[in-house]
Formats: sequence, C-alpha cells, structure tokens
Amino acid sequence: MQPMAMNPAGQWFEQAPQAQRVVQYTSMSVTTDPPRDYIIWSLCCFLYSNPCCLGLAALIFSIKSRDRKMAGDVEGARHYGSTARCYNIISSVLAGILVLVFIIILITVTT
Repeated sequence: MQPMAMNPAGQWFEQAPQAQRVVQYTSMSVTTDPPRDYIIWSLCCFLYSNPCCLGLAALIFSIKSRDRKMAGDVEGARHYGSTARCYNIISSVLAGILVLVFIIILITVTT
C-alpha cells in the first residue's frame, strides 16, 4: 500500500513512492608539470655572460633544483628553479647592457 498525503485543499491522495538517491564519488588525479630547473640557460649564462658571478650562482641553483626534483621535493625544486631563473634574467640583462656599452665605446673611439 502506498503512503497517503494531504494536499493544500485538504484532500487525501496517494503519494508516489520516493526514488532512492545514489551518490557517486569520483576522484580525479591532477598531474602537474615538473618544475623547471633552467640548467641550459644557466650554463649559457655561466659560459658566455658571467657578470658579477651571477651565471655561476644561477648554475648552482639550477643544479640544486635538479637535485630536489630527483629527490621528489617539488616545492624545493620550484623554489631553487625560480631563484635560478631570476639570476639568469639579471645576468642576461647585465651582459646585454655591457655589450651595448662596449659597442658604443668602440664606435665613439674609432670615429
């Protein structure tokens, strides 16, 4: 026998059976890209543009970042990689400025 319910007008009617609700849980695995270590850029800065030993510092932090990545410490690798990137940017900009200054001095001396 189906349950009875009362509508707003005060009349009784048979209530339809309630459907069972099924809750479904899904799990998603989010893969993140491994942190970058900028080792090639650091090697180029170390070999070709090493003002104030910033290329050496960038290379050291790149190696530390690679070591942390191999050890499984993603946050440590990301931190060292970010530091290496900053040193690489500063080293590249300073090397560019030094090349421009050298070219300007060379042009002014030869004319």
